[in-house]
Amino acid sequence: MERRHLWLHVSEPTNQDLAALAQTFAMNDLALEDSLEPGHASHYEKYPEGDFLTFRTLARPEELAEESERISIFLYADSLLTLSREELPYLERVREIVGRETVDSPAEIAFEILDTGAESFVVFMRALEDRIDILEQRMFDFDHRGKENMVQTVFDLKQRLNHARRLCNEAQDMLTLLARHASASEEDLLRFRDVRDSMNRLGKRLDTSRDNLSNLLAIHSSVQSQRMNEVMRTLAAVSTVFLPLTFLAGVWGMNFEYMPELHWKFGYALAWLSFALVAGALAWVFKRRGWW
Repeated sequence: MERRHLWLHVSEPTNQDLAALAQTFAMNDLALEDSLEPGHASHYEKYPEGDFLTFRTLARPEELAEESERISIFLYADSLLTLSREELPYLERVREIVGRETVDSPAEIAFEILDTGAESFVVFMRALEDRIDILEQRMFDFDHRGKENMVQTVFDLKQRLNHARRLCNEAQDMLTLLARHASASEEDLLRFRDVRDSMNRLGKRLDTSRDNLSNLLAIHSSVQSQRMNEVMRTLAAVSTVFLPLTFLAGVWGMNFEYMPELHWKFGYALAWLSFALVAGALAWVFKRRGWW
């Protein structure tokens, strides 16, 4: 079978499929084992049969989901074989690009696969930044307070971010090795370096978002402390207002026989007038000084 710039992709390959592929493509046993292993991280290895790499991307990045998907790429001088355990929607875009543009080498197709797959991290990054902006606005939204557990939400986002950052780090390491050791032309190596640089920039943005989430927790803690201080200050002011009233009530509540106010016709009115004047004076002072 003549293979000239051939790209063959197989989703959910069976043992029969692999046996048929082995008759046409030289696949190293270790590379084939890695391609079939569930959960294998992004990885690059140079075998005598050709270059082999796995690339793990995010499955539903717009939802900030932790699910990932993986493609295994066997890169030969004149052909490209890709395997995946699930359907990869972004491969349709790659086929459109390959179909409408002149592709000079299998390495260029591999570049399009890597470049298009890396967009999942871009989508995740944008969705995460939008989510952080919403949380920052809600931080000072008094109407929304109490309706959402801010701490739980931030920790959930940090967990999703750490998962995406781990995948990004693995992809960076894979692309670095690919750009250095791949059996490809210098032009194709430049393309691989371009994808590597894009992943490096995304990694830095993910680190920035992680810092923003940590800062969000710190701001939330400060806002909560400020609110608690305001509540305690209000309670202290109210207690201070009622303290002299309690004292006066206690004095007039003593059971002594000779207390002029008890037998005076306007004693009850005097007591209430005293309560009102003292409470009003203290409230006015606290309000004027901003303590209430």
